Amino acid sequence: MPGFSPELVVLMRTVLEDVMLQVPSSVSNATTKVFLAESILKAASQGHTSYNALFAAAMEQIQTIVSMLS
Repeated sequence: MPGFSPELVVLMRTVLEDVMLQVPSSVSNATTKVFLAESILKAASQGHTSYNALFAAAMEQIQTIVSMLS
């Protein structure tokens, strides 16, 4: 696992909180948050370090979550 700068960690947390606001309430829970956090970490480890890139990577996973948990 790569090391992340403190600034990137703050950015990833911000992205996670912002994406969680987009998750349907029926699947908004701790499991969903962990799943989205993992997608953000994966994107960051692949070199995606902008807010928009991390947000997009997490948003792409919301439909998967809805399908799995509904």
